[in-house]
Amino acid sequence: MATFVLVHGAWGGAHGFRHVRRALREAGHEVFTPSLTGIGERVHLASPQVGLTTHVTDVVNTVLYEDLTEVVLLGFSYGGMVVSGAVDHIGDRVAALVLLDAFLPADGDTVHGLLGRTVADTAAPGRPWLVDGPVRAYDDPAEAAFSVPRRTPQPVRCFTEPVQLPRPLEDFPFSRTYVRATEPDPEAIGNAAFDAAAVRARTSPAWRYIELATTHLVAQNRPADLARLLLELT
Repeated sequence: MATFVLVHGAWGGAHGFRHVRRALREAGHEVFTPSLTGIGERVHLASPQVGLTTHVTDVVNTVLYEDLTEVVLLGFSYGGMVVSGAVDHIGDRVAALVLLDAFLPADGDTVHGLLGRTVADTAAPGRPWLVDGPVRAYDDPAEAAFSVPRRTPQPVRCFTEPVQLPRPLEDFPFSRTYVRATEPDPEAIGNAAFDAAAVRARTSPAWRYIELATTHLVAQNRPADLARLLLELT
């Protein structure tokens, strides 16, 4: 039995992994899908103080309070920032790291920096502290009907706070896999950053690199393919 911790992306929630979660549990594995503070089912906790460190702590505490070891830790999209920050605290409990069409940061990186934006663009005094997400494309209309009403704005601090990663991810003893969704998705605002991450992973012997022929919302548009890929890691 493996233990999976699946971390969702911006403007989303744990519900985005419900199909994958079900498949992994039916295969006999333990699955945790923490909802990050201030978004998804925890939208009632949103505040200007919620940032990347808050979300890193959400994941770290899930692992520590549940006393999880030999974890397969997955970060999707913005979740790549979160899990990268988390491994500095729980790296000894991680067996495999999976970045799913995600940011792949170095120490001190921010989401906005990786997107080529400055803090002044969106976080100046008097500017709104909540950021609305882009429109998402779902293959299945039923999935869209379920997911669209559950998308929530996200505190801008999540995108402007630097990740703390004193050791490069390549220096940790766990295995590393990067999964790139290759179908064009003009609404995935991180496309350039994800392409750069894919190049880093594809050209490094420290990473396993995989491509899936789908758009950005892999867990909702290709849940069976994602579950199958994760099961191969166990």
